[in-house]
Amino acid sequence: MIEKIPKNVVKVLESLEEAGFEAYIVGGCVRDLLMGREPADWDVTTNATPDQVMEVFEDSFYENDFGTVGVKIETEEKKSQSLTSDGTRSDDFVKEVIEVTTFRIESKYSDKRHPDEVKFAKTLKEDLSRRDFTMNALALRVESRKSKVESETQDTKTDADVEIIDFYDGQKDIESKVIRTVGEASERFDEDALRMMRAIRFSAQLGFEIEKKTLKAIEDNAVSLKYISQERIKDEFTKIILSPDPASGVENLRETGLLSFVVPELESGVGVKQNRHHIYTIYKHCLLSLEKCPSEKLEVRLAALFHDIAKPQTKRGEGEFSTFYNHDHVGARVVKKILQRLKYSNKIIEKVVLLVDNHMFYYNPDEVGDASVRRLIKKMGLENMKDLIDLRIADRLGSGVPKAKPYKLRHLEYIIDKVSKDAISVKMLKIGGNDLMKDLEMKPGPKIGAILDVLLAEVIEDSFRNNKEYLLNRARELDREDIEQLRTLAKEKIEERKEEDDKELKSRHWVK
Repeated sequence: MIEKIPKNVVKVLESLEEAGFEAYIVGGCVRDLLMGREPADWDVTTNATPDQVMEVFEDSFYENDFGTVGVKIETEEKKSQSLTSDGTRSDDFVKEVIEVTTFRIESKYSDKRHPDEVKFAKTLKEDLSRRDFTMNALALRVESRKSKVESETQDTKTDADVEIIDFYDGQKDIESKVIRTVGEASERFDEDALRMMRAIRFSAQLGFEIEKKTLKAIEDNAVSLKYISQERIKDEFTKIILSPDPASGVENLRETGLLSFVVPELESGVGVKQNRHHIYTIYKHCLLSLEKCPSEKLEVRLAALFHDIAKPQTKRGEGEFSTFYNHDHVGARVVKKILQRLKYSNKIIEKVVLLVDNHMFYYNPDEVGDASVRRLIKKMGLENMKDLIDLRIADRLGSGVPKAKPYKLRHLEYIIDKVSKDAISVKMLKIGGNDLMKDLEMKPGPKIGAILDVLLAEVIEDSFRNNKEYLLNRARELDREDIEQLRTLAKEKIEERKEEDDKELKSRHWVK
């Protein structure tokens, strides 16, 4: 296990212990190590006060009221090389910041978000007692001991082992895949109501079950989530959406009552039946669309969950012939308000709104031509077309359709490929009409277009000819020839190349 811990983290731990203090890796990184996962970050805790930590590490800073000191440690990555005063070169290495936090206990949480005051604790157990869940209330100590055997040609070696400190059966809960609070669940959630969303997020990320008493406490305290800032709620909601099981995460939010304080608009679709084209209720369909979404992008997953969010308010009639006219456009406006409320960035909002607004695009190979696809690409942006198709796939699979990509979608991909990669264009040439008029002093007219067509035909045959010097010299020669005849030959070659490319594209997308 020790080899999985970054060298600089071990260095911080050992430096603190050599200075006479206790030092541990703590929290989620220990959990991830035990599970064989790659920790996202590393947290170090110690009984040294912030001032004492800064005495151990000269290159450090303390800019908060929570006992966390930022320790700067050199990495092996070189940033630059500079000259010293004696003229020799000195390597300047990139430094990373490792956060070291003093043991602490927290007082009452009057606002259900922040402790009224933070006090430093004397023991590790006191510090771990304030953690949220048993699986996160774990500490790891690196035990190092110098070898007794030393040689003249070798530096002293250090062997290292680890010790896991577990006061609350966190390892047992990890093994059983159970999420359980440290101590009384209601007290933990009263301290920080966001912990309720964290429990559901961990369940979706790790595939763990929430222990019954902990789950009941979430249901009983769900209303406390209203005291949490939208930014913090957004962060947890995003992690749920990007988790391996986002649909169960959203459903757990609904079942516990938390969804009412995150995205209440989704609940309006619960139990609302659709028409003959759907076998599921609106909410169930949205949930399944998220579950089946082939994309791992946040924007596409959000669009899959929200694409039919306006159906309840646009529904007209009942039974198999009910309608939902303009639910896509109304939904785009609703989604914009939701994402703005949750404080998402403008970039994410614009992308999700664009996808929801256009998810009902119509395409039929026998009715829709290249021009219509070009208009769709212009509206969406070529870079967003795959995401739009992924949304359509999610929509289809969320409707209970077994086939994700039917012939129509494959044909659409073929047309998109065809019209967007149209290399059979004079735009690919390194010169244009202005160059011919400027460098060759040609007058504006159809002859310019004819010469460019011939040049294009030659470049198609040999791409190395596509440089300005060659093309201008060749254009001078063509200006003296029977250009109409050459243009006819050029068009024949261009059409021949178009046919060859078209056959290749059709075979790639399995269309006729």
